Amino acid sequence: MLKDLLASVVNWATHTGIKIIIALVIMWVSFKLINWLSKKIIKNSEEKKMDKTVVKTLVHVAAIAAKCIVVVCLIGYLGIDTSAITALIASFGVCIGLAVNGALSNIAGGVLILVTRPFKVDDFIEAQGVSGTVTDINMTATRVVTPDNKVVYLPNGALSSGNITNYSEKDTRRVDITFNIAASSDANKAIEVVKGVLSAHALIMQDPAPFVRLNENGDSCLRITSRAWVKSGDYWTVYFDVLESVKSEFGKNGISAPHNQVDVHIQNK
Repeated sequence: MLKDLLASVVNWATHTGIKIIIALVIMWVSFKLINWLSKKIIKNSEEKKMDKTVVKTLVHVAAIAAKCIVVVCLIGYLGIDTSAITALIASFGVCIGLAVNGALSNIAGGVLILVTRPFKVDDFIEAQGVSGTVTDINMTATRVVTPDNKVVYLPNGALSSGNITNYSEKDTRRVDITFNIAASSDANKAIEVVKGVLSAHALIMQDPAPFVRLNENGDSCLRITSRAWVKSGDYWTVYFDVLESVKSEFGKNGISAPHNQVDVHIQNK
């Protein structure tokens, strides 16, 4: 009895055990090769300036499909009936499909994003209350890095059905800034000061020319609206430069900021 058990163990180790080891080695090598090829294809596409959004998504899906094929082939190599596994996977697929309805909507959203192209990799967008640069678009979620270097994953289902603001799609943007000055200040002089700052800035486009006008004449303050066109990448540089320069020039020209005024009336009875 013991000899038969020992013979069975030896027979399993010399046949099935070796097959399992070989299958594991082949799977490890295959997965490594698939990952290497995926990175190589993405790198070559970047050098050839191909669309990174489409390439990354297709390579990601192809890599998963290739790994699944490798696993199924190795199961067949081990002598396991793959038809039974296929039927089991199909039955599990129905159950999983009902359980992951949200995930399926995210996949549909990912396909919709790739087709409609509201944004692409490297675009700066604002969606779902998040602003940041798109670094990757997967089948279920879009990876966004915020300006303070936080990584946010936005589900494609909600992303594709919500409002998306793409700040990178156009080459130029308009910088709108409103300046408040005291009602006692000279509005015409303030307008000329703002115009001078906008005209002197090297990053501001002069065609179309900057716009500066009095927007509101209130009891305690005057509001001056300024609009200037810049390249999209220069938006924040110009925004802060103009704020700082106008503040400095207002001080030099005696233009004061508004202050809260309270009128007190005393009645003698």
